[in-house]
Amino acid sequence: MEGFVTSLNGILWSNPVIYTLLGVGLLFSILTRFLQVRHIKDMILLMFQGKSSEAGVSSFQALSIALSGRVGTGNIAGVATAIAFGGPGAVFWMWAIAFIGASSAFVESTLAQIYKAKQDGQYRGGPAYYIEKGIGWKWFAVLFAFAALIAMAVLMPGVQANSIALGIKNAFGIQPAITGLGIVLLLGFIIFGGTKRIANAAQLIVPFMALGYILLSVIIVIMNITELPDVIALIFKSAFGVDSAFGGLIGMAISWGVKRGIYSNEAGQGTGAHPAAAAEVSHPAKQGLVQAFSVYIDTLFVCSATAFMILFTGMYNTQAEDGSFIANNLKGMEAGPGFTQAAIDSVIPGFGAGFVAIALFFFAFTTIMAYYYIAETNITYLFRRDSKWTTLLLKIVIMASSFYGAVKTAKVAWALGDAGLGIMVWLNVIAILILAKPALVTLKDYERQKKQGLDPVFNPKALGIKNASYWEKEFTVDKKNIS
Repeated sequence: MEGFVTSLNGILWSNPVIYTLLGVGLLFSILTRFLQVRHIKDMILLMFQGKSSEAGVSSFQALSIALSGRVGTGNIAGVATAIAFGGPGAVFWMWAIAFIGASSAFVESTLAQIYKAKQDGQYRGGPAYYIEKGIGWKWFAVLFAFAALIAMAVLMPGVQANSIALGIKNAFGIQPAITGLGIVLLLGFIIFGGTKRIANAAQLIVPFMALGYILLSVIIVIMNITELPDVIALIFKSAFGVDSAFGGLIGMAISWGVKRGIYSNEAGQGTGAHPAAAAEVSHPAKQGLVQAFSVYIDTLFVCSATAFMILFTGMYNTQAEDGSFIANNLKGMEAGPGFTQAAIDSVIPGFGAGFVAIALFFFAFTTIMAYYYIAETNITYLFRRDSKWTTLLLKIVIMASSFYGAVKTAKVAWALGDAGLGIMVWLNVIAILILAKPALVTLKDYERQKKQGLDPVFNPKALGIKNASYWEKEFTVDKKNIS
């Protein structure tokens, strides 16, 4: 089984695939005229506009759910793994995929809003919905929904649970089975409370955890401020193969930087599109811009916090392709949370293990919450008439896979997570490439109305966008709930 998953990952994440993903992000950046730069002010302001309703959530709650999915173990363990196998230059390529990936996040989240539906009194949307309504390929939509369901409920929760269990074992000596049981009980309490409880938990936990983590990294950078020029130079030189020690890793730097960057910020994966569809907004581009900014928060802020703590303190190992070590500063330590724990301990002795374990718990647990929400959305898509028993089964499956991941080895957990991510990315990238036009037309409409001094309101018929049934039939009824 492990050999099959490794071979599958070798195909899903081969170098041509990596470069294609970079190319798609760059294409969308050009087509949107680099909206990630032009509209950064709107991105920030729109986060705090709108309000929740019986059917949907506020822009900030939708952002929080998306961030709870984006900000996870990839921000701690994933960054460490990228540095371990791609060298310091991998950090630059994580930044690059975040910058150009913001445009991919805009496209998929805007499409999710355009083609969302109101089912059982709640807004639902995501790749399966926009594939069916926008392209008309029901079979492809069903394929994505099944792939997302398997990835979100079976393959990927284990990565998050495994990181929580390892961090807590390293810090407090608690066995993974006990941690796994605790994860299952807390997860059950939240997901059995429905979408509103997930949204409320996310908007409470996510800002707190991210700000606290970034603040600690700033403190560590300040305490090692004399290293700043050397660290920045090391990142850029390694990224382009001109560093004397890490220059031979340029291919690995790009590969690991892009792979771990996508795993962390999820741009183009389609996951962020699901909560984006649940937001109460008057125009799809509004939530598209908010979701684009979530990529920045995840990678440019939180991932950079981890990278700087590790690189400023020198607490990392980097392995060459032949198995030899280019840097071996933490002898015998496996790539993962231990790098960050050692980095913090080197500056604040005795604090690193506990802090990282707690941070990992919040980061990874909220990601499992988001995975459940995404899986539930795809269950709702597949079984539109009566999803009561299927959602109950889903709850049981995701709790079981979380426990299984907590007690399995990190290598197996990450291999399964990479496979799940790779399948989703490719299905979604094909869809958003085909459906780019409605998203681009919607962006132009938003910009036109803004120039006229209006608060943009979406009219799909006027733009020639078909099958946007919610906006054609139900938006006027729900309009009173939107501010």
